[in-house]
Amino acid sequence: MKFKPLGERALVQIFEREEKTVSGIVLPDTAKEKPQTAKVVEVGEFEDGITLNQGDTIVFAKYSGTEISLDGEDYMILDADDILGVVQD
Repeated sequence: MKFKPLGERALVQIFEREEKTVSGIVLPDTAKEKPQTAKVVEVGEFEDGITLNQGDTIVFAKYSGTEISLDGEDYMILDADDILGVVQD
């Protein structure tokens, strides 16, 4: 399914990483801190000179966005104000 965000929004896929304690115990989802980095999948129409491209890695504000599921995959829709920056390699 193809999805195009409207306005100044971006569809992103969150990086899920398995977290372990120093002793090697894998933490359950309920004990993990919510991730704040994601990969841009699709972008809407950004204004004010903001450039965001598919494949960019972004950092976003904690507790922001709307979670959705498309074709069995989990995504998040973020407003431009919730995107804090682009990670430069």
